[in-house]
Amino acid sequence: MVKVGLTGGIGAGKSAVSRLLVSYGAVLIDSDRIAREVVEPGTPGLASVAAEFGAEVLAADGSLDRPKLGAIVFSDPERLRALNAIVHPLVRDRSAELERAAGPDAVVVHDVPLLAENGLAPLYDVVVVVDAAPQTQLDRLVRLRGMAEEDARARMAVQATREQRLAVADVVIDNDGPLEALEPQVRQVWEQLRHKIVES
Repeated sequence: MVKVGLTGGIGAGKSAVSRLLVSYGAVLIDSDRIAREVVEPGTPGLASVAAEFGAEVLAADGSLDRPKLGAIVFSDPERLRALNAIVHPLVRDRSAELERAAGPDAVVVHDVPLLAENGLAPLYDVVVVVDAAPQTQLDRLVRLRGMAEEDARARMAVQATREQRLAVADVVIDNDGPLEALEPQVRQVWEQLRHKIVES
């Protein structure tokens, strides 16, 4: 098995890269998706969040009211730490379970948005960073995702800098150009990862 940590700033195109890798045969473990799964209605995770933050963070249907919880934790670092203390271990356990199920010959790609921020590079055999210039990121967020420029800049500002991400990279995929320029690069990275399986 080869464990890959895939990361990149918001709007850099990490999702496009992960889709291509999956199409070639990679097993994708998406931290953000798992973080949502572990607090779905009926889960111990949601029960723990409600116990910590009160029933007001639950919507009428019993699901997590994300905007309400976000308003609490993003303005208070202490409360954010409390939330992370509940969610992160659950995400870690579920990720490990999915990884074990992938099998010994798998290329397992962990999609981890905050890999550089949380110092997680040592957990992976290979760290792949999807890189784009900040101006390209901003343009994509505003033009393609419909974000207000101020919101896009704020989201970018709380992430690692481009330099910090590149410092932890084993492989850099340049996604400053069009989608057609991305595919050959990702295909080449895939071949390198498959080669590692053969070698091991």
